[in-house]
Amino acid sequence: MFETIIAALANFIIGIIASGGYLGIALLMAIESACIPLPSEIIMPFAGYLVSTGRFDLFLAATAGALGCNLGSVVAYEIGKRGGRPVAERWGKYLLIGADELDAADRFFARWGNLAVLIGRLLPVIRTFIAFPAGVARMPLVPFHLYTFLGSWPFCLGLAWIGMTLGDRWNSDPRLKAFFHQADLAIGLVLVAAIGVYVWHRVRGIRRNRG
Repeated sequence: MFETIIAALANFIIGIIASGGYLGIALLMAIESACIPLPSEIIMPFAGYLVSTGRFDLFLAATAGALGCNLGSVVAYEIGKRGGRPVAERWGKYLLIGADELDAADRFFARWGNLAVLIGRLLPVIRTFIAFPAGVARMPLVPFHLYTFLGSWPFCLGLAWIGMTLGDRWNSDPRLKAFFHQADLAIGLVLVAAIGVYVWHRVRGIRRNRG
C-alpha cells in the first residue's frame, strides 16, 4: 500500500513536469511552498534533468520554480495571518507537518525577523515553513514576496543545476544507459526512493511528537 502511494506520487511529479513544462514546475513548487509534502529537492533536480535533454532552459526553470514558491507561500502566509499556530497544529498532521518543523521556522523568524524569509528560502526544511511565521507577524506583502523570490531563485537554480549535471553525465556515459536502458526508469527509481525517505521522516517525526 505504502509503496503504491509513493510510486503514484513519483509518477505525479514526473508527469506534471513532463507535460506541463515551466507551468508544471511552478505548480509543483507552489504546492511545496504551501506546506504540502512535495519536496523541492526532488522537483527541481528532475526539471534540471530535462534541461540536460534540451526540454528546458536552466534559468527559466529556476525562475518558474521561484515564481511557484511565491504563489504557494501566499497560502501559508494567509493561514499564519488569519489562523495562527492553533490552525497549523490542528490540521498540519494531515499534511505531515509536525511541531518540530513549525518550531524551527518560528525560532528562525524570531532570530532574523523579516530577513528570515530571504535567508530561510535557501535552507532545506526551513524554507517550506518560513512563510507561516511571516504571516503570523503580518510582514508587509511587498518585502515578503521580494525576499521569497530572491531567496528561492538561487535555491531552485542550484537544485536544477545538479539535475542538469547528472543528466549530462547520464547522456554521455554509455555504461549507465546500458545498465538501465531508459533514463526515465532510473529517474523514477530515484524519485520513489527519495519520496519514500521524505514521507517516512515526516511520519516518524509526527508520531514522536504525539508520544
